[in-house]
Formats: sequence, structure tokens, C-alpha cells
Amino acid sequence: MILPPATLGMLGGGQLGRFFVTAAHEMGYQVWVLDPDKNSPAGLIAERHFCDAYDDFAALDEFANGCAAITTEFENVPAETLDYLAKFVPVRPSAAAVAICQNRIAEKSFLRDNGLPHGPFAAIHGEDDIKKADPSLFPAILKVARFGYDGKGQATVNNCAEALLAFARFNGEACVLEQRLTLDYEVSVVLARDQHGQVQCFPTGENQHTNGILDVSIVPARTTGCVKSDAEDVAARIAEELGYIGTMGVEFFVSRGRLIVNEMAPRPHNSGHYTVDACVTSQFEQQVRALCGLPLGEARAHSPAVMVNLLGDLWFDGERYREPDWARLHAVPNLKLHLYGKHHARPGRKMGHFTVIGEDAATVQQAALAARTAIGIKDA
Repeated sequence: MILPPATLGMLGGGQLGRFFVTAAHEMGYQVWVLDPDKNSPAGLIAERHFCDAYDDFAALDEFANGCAAITTEFENVPAETLDYLAKFVPVRPSAAAVAICQNRIAEKSFLRDNGLPHGPFAAIHGEDDIKKADPSLFPAILKVARFGYDGKGQATVNNCAEALLAFARFNGEACVLEQRLTLDYEVSVVLARDQHGQVQCFPTGENQHTNGILDVSIVPARTTGCVKSDAEDVAARIAEELGYIGTMGVEFFVSRGRLIVNEMAPRPHNSGHYTVDACVTSQFEQQVRALCGLPLGEARAHSPAVMVNLLGDLWFDGERYREPDWARLHAVPNLKLHLYGKHHARPGRKMGHFTVIGEDAATVQQAALAARTAIGIKDA
């Protein structure tokens, strides 16, 4: 076990890293953050912020020398960086696991090769792959294999010609062509797995997206016990097959009643933010525990919860920049507001979230959606 007051390392300094720093501090640890953004929200509250590139090996050497173990909050940290640091200090999750999750072709191939539920897809490396693709894939979504998130790097295509045009707009980057599925709804499972293979799954959440960005998460998901159980079983199997150590999120589509894995995130997940206020152990405390070799905490929810994302759009009234009226949220009983301390708001940027908890799920949902409207979030 790695015990306090050891120093832990965090690669990436966004809001997920900031929550990790807070959890680690509460448990008695110190944290160093490496992130090239001088305004890194996690770096602002860490003991030390390395404002360096992820491939700055002199900085990595110093970083590793001062940390007892290292993790990440950002799946696009180069796997090579994780692999390099692992020569000197425990790195969890491993570079091999992260590499699969950060490349959509590798991710879809992993699901296929392990018999895990996934939608029809084709790996696209060039125009010929599109021309040879099974026509039954269309209509489809073309997604860049790397660095796409929150709906970025995606295009809906109805036929081969449209796919070729979208591929050209993506500058010929490797992509996956995924059949566009009929969606009943979307769910996700956040889990933690320790070095002994023990898994704790948080309750399955129901997710609603707007313009490709998570808008609302409802826990427990309004679905059958069978879907919840199957989602947790599949997520746990994914973690096992990856040899994963840490906290991860698995997003699912439910299409015509069938559960299908959409994406895997090798880190805490936006849809798991409710765990901070509604569960015995948060997803971030679990990340600290898994990293340090501590027994995992109980993932049980002690309350129904609804989490609502707050995007940078709220800071703008037309062209005018202004602070949202937070009094509208603080007036709601059992509403927990979390702002991330980001330096600048811009449309589509995740600036914070709030979670409403309570004894009755229907009452919680009603209060959360009313607060969402009151603060000025508009339906698409």
C-alpha cells in the first residue's frame, strides 16, 4: 500500500484531475499535476504544477522522481508517456489499457475480439476502405479514431459519397465507420477495479446528450433491473479483459432493447459526478484507492440523484459576458453546485455541474430539471 503523506502524480489538469486532487487531499496525500495549461484547474490546488508538455522527458523524469504512483484524468495523454513513467513508478491504469481506449479502431476491435456487445463498424484508413465498406452500414457515423470527444470529430453520413466527403474534411485521418443505430436510450456504468481484480460498480446511470455533450444523468437509470445488471456485468468484464486498475466509465446504447457498448473511458467519467454527493464512496476516492493499493470503498448510492452539466454558454447573454445567477441554484434544497475554476468560459466548455439528491427519485428529477430551466439551460 501507498499511504499518506505520499505524493501522487496526476497527468492532466482539468476538472477530473481537480476532483482527484481534492479526494487525495482529504485522504492525507499530496498531489503533483503535470499539464501544459498554465491555468489548469487541478494545478491550481495541487502542491506542485508542472506546466510542461506530456513528452517533455526532463520534466517527466523529475515528476516520476517525486511521485509514489501516477495516474491520469485524460485519455489523450500519450500512451508512450505512461509507458515511460512506468519504468520508474507504478502507473495505473497501464499504458496498454489506455492505448486501447484512446483509439476507436483499437477499442472496437477489442470489443469484437472479446465477444462483447458492439455495433457494426468498419476501420477506415483510406478512401478505399470506405468504398469497400458493407452498404448495410449506412446510414452511419464517421468518427476520427483519435482525439474526438463530446461530439467532436464526427459526421453523420448517409452513403458512401457523403462518407468520402467527411473523410476528406477530417484530413484523411484514420476513422471508424459505425452503423447509425436506432436508440431507445443511453446508459453508463462507472466502476473501479483494484490490483487484485476486485470490482465495485456504481449504480447504472441514464444519460441524455445535447449536441454530443452530456446534459443530464439520472440515477438510478429508468430501465429494467436486467439492463442494469447486464451493463454492470459487461463493464466489469471489459475491465478484467483490459487488466484495468483504476476508475473507468463505459457508455452503452440500448437499441431495440439490446445493450451495445458505445465507448470506454480510462478515467473517471462525467456521468459519474453524481457519486461525489450521492454515494458512500466517490469515483475519485476510488481512483485514489486503486492507485495506492487500498481496498476499494463501497459504491452504493445512498440517494437517488440527477446531475446536470453547466456549459460555458450560460456565461453569455447574446454577445455579453456575465456570471450566471447562482442564487437560483443555491435556493434549491439538496442541490449541490460544483464549479471547476476554469479560467475562461466558452460555448460548449464544461464549466461545472450540479447534482440534486433526495429520498424520492421522481421528486429529485423534477427539482433538477426545474433548476436546469431556472439557470437558463435551453432544450436543443
